[in-house]
Parts: sequence; C-alpha cells; structure tokens
Amino acid sequence: MLPKKPAEFELEDAGADAADAAPPLDQSLLLSLVGYNCRRAYITIMPLFEKRMAKFELRPVDFTVLSLLKANPNINQKRLSKAINVSPPNLATLLDRLEQRDLVMRQRNPQDRRSQTLVLTTAGMRMCVKAEKTAAELEEKATEALNDAERAQLIKLLQKIFIASL
Repeated sequence: MLPKKPAEFELEDAGADAADAAPPLDQSLLLSLVGYNCRRAYITIMPLFEKRMAKFELRPVDFTVLSLLKANPNINQKRLSKAINVSPPNLATLLDRLEQRDLVMRQRNPQDRRSQTLVLTTAGMRMCVKAEKTAAELEEKATEALNDAERAQLIKLLQKIFIASL
C-alpha cells in the first residue's frame, strides 16, 4: 500500500490542474505591439539557432561576423563594427577569438598599408558555408507556419523597421 500524500501536495497538484483548465490569459494589448511579437518570435527561434550552431561553437554574433565577411571580404574592422552595432573594443575581442580558431584573418589593406582588412580563412569559409546552410534550414523549420510569400513579407516588413534606424 502506498503512503498517503500530504495535504499540501494535493493542494499544489489541484492548483496546477486548475491553472491548466483556466481560460488563456488576455494578451490582447501585448499582441498588438510589434516589439512584443518580435520578442516572442525571437524567443522561439533563438534556442533552435543556438542548439544547431553549438556543433560549430558559434554564437549568433560569431555567425553574423562570418557571414558578413564571406559576403564582404576585405572590409575593415570599423565598417564591420558599424554594420553589426558592436563597439570596436568588443569586436576586437570577438575577432581575436575567431582568429585563434583560425576562422578569420587580419591582413594589411592593399589600398592603405596602414590599415587592416578582415577575411575568412579557408577553414572559416568552410565553416561559414555549413553554418549558413544550417541557419537556412532552421529558419525554414522555425517559420514553417508561413508560406514563402508570407516569410518574404515578414522579412521585408521587419527590415523596414530596423533599416530606417541605421
């Protein structure tokens, strides 16, 4: 025979059942806010992104840097810093980490030998190609409730918000 549950456990269990049976919370105001909806979508997508990028040991900002360097080889650190809105000292630390992993290389600017440009190494290019493919697949999965036109429209509308602020 099993021991009887203490009374306080029965109350907690009953409360959990009651909460599950209760009608959903009224979120109408929050659901009318762009920022709230963006944040909720972000909270849904980022764990998927982080989990899939873990095999590459890439954080979101690392992925962003690799992708930008792949698409824009030989850009300087100042331009990259501005593009991703990361302070130059923080970007320098991030680039040091990527350089230690042999993913990124700083090299003398051929047009101005006083400055440096950034490029992906061969290993960085290989990793970036794989990571970009992984990101595209997870985006497809995360937005599977949208058709292609809706996905494109969502991206375009979100870009209107942040590109205007650049």
